[in-house]
Amino acid sequence: MSASLILHPGREKSLLRKHPWIFASAIQEFKGTVRSGDTVDILDSNNQFLARGAWSPKSQIQARVWTFDKNEIIDNGFFRRRIEQAIALRTPIIAKHGLTGYRIVAAESDGLPGITIDKYADVIVCQLLSAGAEKHRAKILWALTKCFPDCSVLERSDVAVREKEGLPQLTQVLHGDVPDEVVIEENGIKIIVDLNKGHKTGFYLDQRDNRQIAASYAKDKEVLNCFCYTGTFSSYALTMGAKSVVNLDVSDNALATAKRNMEINQLPLEKAEFVNQDVFQALREYRDAGRKFDMIILDPPKFVDSKASLNRACRGYKDINMLAMQILNPGGLLFTFSCSGLLSSDLFQKVVADAALDANRTMHFLQRLGQAPDHPVASNYPEGFYLKGFVCRVA
Repeated sequence: MSASLILHPGREKSLLRKHPWIFASAIQEFKGTVRSGDTVDILDSNNQFLARGAWSPKSQIQARVWTFDKNEIIDNGFFRRRIEQAIALRTPIIAKHGLTGYRIVAAESDGLPGITIDKYADVIVCQLLSAGAEKHRAKILWALTKCFPDCSVLERSDVAVREKEGLPQLTQVLHGDVPDEVVIEENGIKIIVDLNKGHKTGFYLDQRDNRQIAASYAKDKEVLNCFCYTGTFSSYALTMGAKSVVNLDVSDNALATAKRNMEINQLPLEKAEFVNQDVFQALREYRDAGRKFDMIILDPPKFVDSKASLNRACRGYKDINMLAMQILNPGGLLFTFSCSGLLSSDLFQKVVADAALDANRTMHFLQRLGQAPDHPVASNYPEGFYLKGFVCRVA
């Protein structure tokens, strides 16, 4: 008999809507012996089956649903089916754009909580961020080698969120030989990906469409790319005829890769600056020196890691958007983003609008932006929508 957890009366409502999380406060009692990552049946207060999920005793989310089907077993075949379904969802996108770097599995949005899988050329990079994912590493690897027999597999579970699950951070090769870096291509732009030390699983695949949209506005413009990382927005902008680009970041390694990205795309380096400086400080210095730009891209790291930090993060977003607006030429364009899932799109829009007031600028929202379609949002998991952005014209 499998272990089970029983919910308090009335706490099954979210599960009836197929939401995959069960918080500690919803659980009334346990039956059977259960260890971290083990599969448990989730029952309502009348002992009726609701779902089957992974137990995570160290997390506030104490169970994550694998399946709502009572007859589905969490075995090798389960993970292979889920990954094949995820691939099928993305196949038209991959074929249409000729992608060599894309997301294969987007965790809960693909029915695999705590599991992120990306493909960079012939290397699969996975992040296993939950106790259940950790428990089933061998099954996940087996499924990946069946679905991608010619690919190597690297695990990049080197993120702090694993500590909330009581798990250590780690990076390890799971299968085959993994190079230090690969080159992928999107929309005709070549991009160097640092597999072992690059942000996230190596690169920001989710901004693919937004890079192309930004590039369509860049012709003959002086562009400032803040938090530029490896400069891909800048490569796109120069490809589309930008007059100049300033790459601004606090990482020497990222800036060095940004330069290499421009070189492999045969872009004019004389039109590019590479500035190692804190973005907030640099924007203030540009403002005080009277330096102006025609187009500014703000793509900062996540400012919000908990609900308690939301107010502080909003102040940070407002400050940086205000500074950017103050150094835009009249009619200049601001591409501003937030990847903080806890910050809603509507609240982010309000923050940017408030920044325009503080900057004493008239501003219009021209376009609303989101994550690329290989990062889909399942209807039962709205939290899967995390990347939001706006194209703004500042008078």
